[in-house]
Amino acid sequence: MTFDITKLSWTREPADFCISDGKIEIITAPQTDLWQRTYYHFINDNAPVLQMETDVKFFSFTVKTDFESKVRFDQCGIVMYIDGENWLKASIEYENERFQHLGSVVTNGGFSDWATTEIDASIKSMWYRFSRREDDYCVECSDDGVVFKQMRICHIHKGDGKIRFGIYACSPGESSFKATFTNMQITECKWRAYGEEG
Repeated sequence: MTFDITKLSWTREPADFCISDGKIEIITAPQTDLWQRTYYHFINDNAPVLQMETDVKFFSFTVKTDFESKVRFDQCGIVMYIDGENWLKASIEYENERFQHLGSVVTNGGFSDWATTEIDASIKSMWYRFSRREDDYCVECSDDGVVFKQMRICHIHKGDGKIRFGIYACSPGESSFKATFTNMQITECKWRAYGEEG
């Protein structure tokens, strides 16, 4: 399997975007988000998602994100969106001029969780690597595209067959920003089997 930008398809195409050879730019619209129920029973399932489809059981997808986020909850990153109630995403969500949240959300059966760590607000670029081993998934991040650090290992209940995966960007508040995605690549699975040395 290879990454082919022409094979990507939108779930909720945004009004403002540009796709060129090796680069995707999305201008977010206000009040767009992906979240399901947990904590404050809020549901918002309207963020633009650009994905490719596969039934390959073992692979890794890597992408670099650059972003001009500036308002609370502005975010962009990687996503595996099966349907409105079953998906995962990893991104940096802007919080304020001091810090932002590097984290991931896993949604199974219509309930989201959110696992994060605080990073400096000056960071405006991040690499992500999404890896699949059948119906289990690993998300990693990197500041240089070389050394990746684990963010999350998870199981997606509906993630055992054909899936869609790719990128997303959204602005849950009254804001808009440009997210740029480059260096998109699919490789053999970089997430080693349990007990296998990396």
